Amino acid sequence: MTIRRTEAPERRLTVDDLEHTPDDGRRYELVDGRLDVSPAPKPIHMRVAYRLGSHLGVACDDAFEIGEAPGINLNADGTHHRIPDLAVFDCELPDEGYFQVPPLLAVEIVSPESVFRDNHTKRREYAAFGVPSYWIINPLADKVGIVEFRLEDGQYQEVTQTYGEEVFETELPFPVRFVPHWLVANGPWRKNIGGPAEDTGTE
Repeated sequence: MTIRRTEAPERRLTVDDLEHTPDDGRRYELVDGRLDVSPAPKPIHMRVAYRLGSHLGVACDDAFEIGEAPGINLNADGTHHRIPDLAVFDCELPDEGYFQVPPLLAVEIVSPESVFRDNHTKRREYAAFGVPSYWIINPLADKVGIVEFRLEDGQYQEVTQTYGEEVFETELPFPVRFVPHWLVANGPWRKNIGGPAEDTGTE
């Protein structure tokens, strides 16, 4: 008689298991209970996240919460967990654990190893979770730019692409304008990131 051995199904990880991941600077996310690990952000990534977060914080009022790398559970059992580079919320901070509701805006800053993840995988996941606005920022110095998507009928539709020293403007999640060039460039970025002063038409 032949005895056939069956392997026990692999246990799906949850956000509780993330408490035991090493503090090594890498980003640990979950997709259907499996780890999705990203390298530690490069310095240019850090610069873009800080400058954009600071600028958004100035542009919005106190009703909004700007979060850099906030943990978000995309399902109820905690097996699908993402960490956008930036996010904007209009809800109270969770008493414990991670956010359980869609942010008004999720932002991903592309790195060489995240091109497919940011442009395809996370785009699909954030749309399914109901995130109204999604920005993808390319921080390459020779072609720094932003692509804005908005959720329509359960899918993201591209609204605009803005590059270099062009001025990006949007009304969602609140009115804001900035120049992609100054997300990465050396120099007086605080003075210039908002672009030229708008002409009000008054003397």
